Amino acid sequence: MNLQEMIFLFIGGLGIFLFGIKYLGDGLQKTAGDKLRDILDRFTTNPFMGVLSGIVVTILLQTSTGTTVLTIGLVNAGFMTLRQAIGVIMGANIGTTVTAFIIGIDISAYALPIIALGTLLIFFFKNKRINYIGQSVFGFGALFYGLELMGDGMRPLRSSEMFQELTVSMSDIPLLGVAIGTIFTVIVQSSSATIGVLQQLYAEGAIESLDAVLPVLFGDNIGTTITAVIAAIGASVAAKRAAATHVIFNLLGATIFLILLIPFTHLVEWIRDTLMLEPKMTIAFAHGLFNVTNVIIQFPFIALLAVIVTKIIPGKDSVIDYKPKHLDPIFIQQSPSVAVAQAKEETIHMGQIAVHGLEETRQFLNNNQSKHSEVAYQLEDAINNLDKKITNYLVQASSSISEADSAAHSSVVDIVRDIERIGDHFENIVELIEYRIANKVNMTDQAYEDMNVMFDLTIDTVSQAIEAFENMDEEKAKAVMKKEDEIDSMERKFRKKHILRLNEGLCSGSAGIVFVDIISNLERIGDHALNIAQEVVGKKEE
Repeated sequence: MNLQEMIFLFIGGLGIFLFGIKYLGDGLQKTAGDKLRDILDRFTTNPFMGVLSGIVVTILLQTSTGTTVLTIGLVNAGFMTLRQAIGVIMGANIGTTVTAFIIGIDISAYALPIIALGTLLIFFFKNKRINYIGQSVFGFGALFYGLELMGDGMRPLRSSEMFQELTVSMSDIPLLGVAIGTIFTVIVQSSSATIGVLQQLYAEGAIESLDAVLPVLFGDNIGTTITAVIAAIGASVAAKRAAATHVIFNLLGATIFLILLIPFTHLVEWIRDTLMLEPKMTIAFAHGLFNVTNVIIQFPFIALLAVIVTKIIPGKDSVIDYKPKHLDPIFIQQSPSVAVAQAKEETIHMGQIAVHGLEETRQFLNNNQSKHSEVAYQLEDAINNLDKKITNYLVQASSSISEADSAAHSSVVDIVRDIERIGDHFENIVELIEYRIANKVNMTDQAYEDMNVMFDLTIDTVSQAIEAFENMDEEKAKAVMKKEDEIDSMERKFRKKHILRLNEGLCSGSAGIVFVDIISNLERIGDHALNIAQEVVGKKEE
């Protein structure tokens, strides 16, 4: 086999392998439905549950990097605390070992029939769920087919003198193996690919000694942190800390096991001989043992890890907690009037999130940084989540509610709906800004100035409406009504100015569509703030 054929087989096999892992993960994720964020959001009440959630989500995603990036996104939006995130990151490291065990069950001979079965399920069935299962099956087969091609490409390395010298150097200098594992993982952006290549090399006999293999495995864990670091660039302080924790955790683990390399190698050899493991499964066991032991060693120090990263990355966390805080089910039966008051508190909390979402949207309008659009989308998610939770809570409370509390009950229901609509409108604006960026639509300075003036007034109006509702302040509610009139007249005035700019040829038609849609969404947000204020004045007058 010539060098070109070796390289083509290796890079082609690697490509099919990476595609297989991605397709397998996508299929599993779709089969599970959009539950992954829900798992992380709901089942991370303490670090131990965080570890379990991290394992489950990583098995479904087939990538620890995906879980870590998802976690950083949740931390960034304030859905998850740093301690919970540390647990999830630890769990992700264990979950990623499952791929190595899958590879260890060597069924490469059946890779092509598995791909054929996956294709059958994708193309010959109308049912979406069967299609998603087919996607997973296809990815599973592609993973093994890619491995087989890589194995064919690497087989001649057994007789390569230069490669043998490199493996001897890796045995003598473990840090060299760590560096190779780190660099390769950074390049291919997949720790599973590094492990897969390593399993294949060991199975082909290209690398013969375990003490040359294991340091590469440690380096792979360091290399996988790079994506988390990239995901945290420009994110919140808490998200940066979560990424730093991932780096520290994996670096510490690699360091501990490098120090204990000789006893660890003996342990892996003993497990191999006792269980009569195949070469690929030996690497899978070594990888699993390394990650599980690393979590066991560092789990008791989660609080210390959190303190260390807080010292390394100083700054304030996001202030608002986005989960329901006031909806205690005990009040539904015991005291429905208290339940309505609790729902009102939660609605005020929901209103504060809507104001935050509007502020993030305005920042996205002005600086085009995607971190603001991501946070705005997550806040809109939080609003939808609270809308469901508060509405369900109020439905349960409605059966035993008194006449006196009935008005307050219906008022909260209406205001929840208004705040949810505000969330929908700022999401529309984010989508319009994304359209403008993607299609390189240029807008005039005057258009930006007008949108910012209207944004300021709208945010101020919504904020004041929430305050009026919180304190049942009639004066503030009347001030909101006046401001809403200003928003209406501002929208009419800015539309006319825009038509003049259009006639003078200062802006394009597509820029005009974006501008008009943004200010009309802001005007509708003003309408919902007016509805909240009218609820306050209406209740006062009664």
